[in-house]
Amino acid sequence: MHFCLTGQYTPRALSAILENPATNRQEAAAKLIEAAGGKLVSMYSVAADGPGVLVIFDVPDPSAAPAISGLTVTTGALQNVKLTRLFTQDEIKQVRQNAVKLRGSYKPPGS
Repeated sequence: MHFCLTGQYTPRALSAILENPATNRQEAAAKLIEAAGGKLVSMYSVAADGPGVLVIFDVPDPSAAPAISGLTVTTGALQNVKLTRLFTQDEIKQVRQNAVKLRGSYKPPGS
C-alpha cells in the first residue's frame, strides 16, 4: 500500500540540519521505512507552510504507515504531519466495482 507523508521540520530539526547541511534525510527515511518492511518510493523537500518534506512510500502492512508517521512526530523531527493513503488506478477500479455492487444497499437519511 502506498502512502504520502507530509510535514514541516520543527525548529529543533532545522537547527540540526543547519549544523550539518550534508546530512542525508532521505537515507534516514529509507532506513525507517525498510525496517517496517516497506520501500521508499520518492522523497521531496517542500517550502509550502515552512521548510518540510513530502515522502511517498510503500508498505505491505497498513498499520506500519501510522507507526512511521507517529515515530517521526515523537522524535521531534516533524510537525503538522499528514498521512494519506494513495490508491493505484487498479485499486480505484476495484473500489468503483465494489461501489456499484453496494449501491442498492444504502438509503440516505430521510429517504
